[in-house]
Amino acid sequence: MCANVFGVLKSLFGKPFDGGKRMDNGSQHPSMVRLHEIQEEVARLGQQVCAFSGLQSDREYRRLERELTRLQMEVDQVETEGKAELQQARKRAAQEVESLLRYLEENATHPSRLAIEQLSQEAQQLVEQGVVEPQRSGAAEISDELVDTLQELVLRLTQVKTGGRVPLRKARYRALTRLCAVQDVIEGRARQQTLPLPLSEDTHAAVQRINQVMVQVSGARSQLVALLMGLSGRDSCAHLSRVLTELMVELDALDVSGNASVRNYRKRVVEEINGLLKHLDLEGEGDDTCRYDLAQNDSIRQIEAVRGRVAQLQAEVLRQGGTGEFSFRPKAELQSLLNHLDQVDTARNPCIREARRRAVLELQAVITFLDLREALERRQPVPEEHPSHRAVWQVLASLSDLQAQVLGFDGKRADKSYMMLEELLTKQLLALDAVDPQGDQMTKVARKQAVKFAQNILSYLDMKTDEWEY
Repeated sequence: MCANVFGVLKSLFGKPFDGGKRMDNGSQHPSMVRLHEIQEEVARLGQQVCAFSGLQSDREYRRLERELTRLQMEVDQVETEGKAELQQARKRAAQEVESLLRYLEENATHPSRLAIEQLSQEAQQLVEQGVVEPQRSGAAEISDELVDTLQELVLRLTQVKTGGRVPLRKARYRALTRLCAVQDVIEGRARQQTLPLPLSEDTHAAVQRINQVMVQVSGARSQLVALLMGLSGRDSCAHLSRVLTELMVELDALDVSGNASVRNYRKRVVEEINGLLKHLDLEGEGDDTCRYDLAQNDSIRQIEAVRGRVAQLQAEVLRQGGTGEFSFRPKAELQSLLNHLDQVDTARNPCIREARRRAVLELQAVITFLDLREALERRQPVPEEHPSHRAVWQVLASLSDLQAQVLGFDGKRADKSYMMLEELLTKQLLALDAVDPQGDQMTKVARKQAVKFAQNILSYLDMKTDEWEY
């Protein structure tokens, strides 16, 4: 994380940041020595400020603000005795403290940070009403509506823009991590409801204790959900982790030799505990840059490598017009790249899932462009062809030309070229709407497929300009 933080500090201070060692205290002037000491404190606090991802109401924010304000006052109190060198050094130190204060406040009050907090509170309220409170009253059913709403909140979180700011990325990552963990726990609870009932205690002497542990694990699941969503003020992840680990040790000590069904039952309970334990190591979640900065994630790197190759193939296809023998050659490689994307491990991370989905759409757009160009090249209209069917093909030819422009488009929604493409595609949809099949079944099918094709091009154009980030 240090390299990332120093990069932020460099951008804040407007010059290379070397950890607070730029001032030369060789002069031994007391004021210069004091400014050097202050700058070392600024360097220490700078790393903490750049790593802080909370809000103004957080205790850590108030501490950092208090420390920086103290340093600001101490800088003002340094005597310069009218010496230009000391004045410049004091001014520079004051600017660095002011930059950190401003950066701290900007991130804590940034609209995206507030949006993350709002979505987190929505999720918290939803889980409290739909999971925690029903569990306390003895209800165990999880509604499909709750699951769907949680998924919608996850998607909305992935769409929050961070602008590359480290604190905002961390805040979004933390919120997503907890919400996805809750999803996983809820899914595990739903799976448990579909499993066979526990074994009878008459089966084996160890079954009674395994059943008791199973009940405790069920309670721990709800406790974990409350912890993840900040709804449990008394417990901690560390405490619950110790409790579950002790249950694991106890299960491991049970003698279930000679009975396969009991052994499998114990194994199932152990797997349940392991499934909960993997979500409990969240205290330091997000402190590692590789976690919240997905540009360093191996799966994202694989996706980006595929996207880079697709971009090369697309450029060549567009250059050659997507016709001739070449049009058949990249399709095999494109299909291979598509298979590679299917194998990318998303680790249940919604941002990685979305990155992969978008890469798949980019790849499929090139394949459909080639398919349509190929179909247009092969097409040999016959005199008895239905006029409406011929009209659909004419629209498809126009759509193929427009799709080539959409594939090569690299602008924003405010650009005139974007609005022109959107308008032309809409006109093609209207042209298809005006085609009267006159009862011809082939025309009906062709028009329906052409409408879907045009809508897909519009959706792809919209996706290319939505400024999504991971």
